[in-house]
Amino acid sequence: MYKQPILQVHNLNKQYGSGCSACRDTHTRSLEKNYCASCGTVYACQDLSFELYPGEILGIVGESGSGKSTLMQCLYFDEQASSGEMLLNHGDVAGKNLWSLSNQQKRFVRNHILGMVYQNPLRGLKMEFSAIGNIAEKLIAAGGRNVSHMEETGKELLEKVHIPLLRMKEAPKHFSGGMQQRVQIAKALSNYPPILLLDEVTTGLDLSVQASVLDLIKTIQRELGISMIVVSHDLAVIRMLADRTIVMLNGTILEQGLTDQILEDPQEPYTQQLVYSML
Repeated sequence: MYKQPILQVHNLNKQYGSGCSACRDTHTRSLEKNYCASCGTVYACQDLSFELYPGEILGIVGESGSGKSTLMQCLYFDEQASSGEMLLNHGDVAGKNLWSLSNQQKRFVRNHILGMVYQNPLRGLKMEFSAIGNIAEKLIAAGGRNVSHMEETGKELLEKVHIPLLRMKEAPKHFSGGMQQRVQIAKALSNYPPILLLDEVTTGLDLSVQASVLDLIKTIQRELGISMIVVSHDLAVIRMLADRTIVMLNGTILEQGLTDQILEDPQEPYTQQLVYSML
């Protein structure tokens, strides 16, 4: 494992609502799961800290409502973190808290350093554009102007994710769910970002399609050496992909460690329950 992380998150908090005297103090707050019954504030992420290393796949597992998708949205600037630090060991933004950057700087990070694959392809793709047009859109956002280069890159990426080139001019709305996810992965990879975020990318897919998408993710990671954060409620997905795993519940990190260690010797009752349900 590399000693120097490519990404560090310190004390990430994300809340929906202003909070009240019953829940503002982190030491004395009493919540129902991550919800304050007194004022209705939801504490989606509570004091989350972790690292991501170069070439590593970090898995984040937890039930629906555990805060894992909110965490991903904060990492990709779809949501503004309430407090905390996100540090990237890369290029001009190295050492800066990314959540404090200007909107223009955040766009640069989204277009050049991070790739995102959403659970719902509608969030990541323009369904009316062609498959190759979706990739070109991402390249143009990052300053690409050379049409032949963009077409070449698009074809290369579509081949990498096993989309037949004879369908590259077709719109993703005509594709199956598995093909849509593969186009989304190609689009997210278009600038060869050092970090790829994948949020529940196999949910709703048939088992055989799930297996091919997971195999594709593993192959891409091996070939390109990209660091990845993979979110899932399915421990089988995490077992197949992740080097290390974080277990989340009610907006908090319950435990984290090497994936094998967490699967073979889970410490927390909730993690034990997750592991036994997989057996």
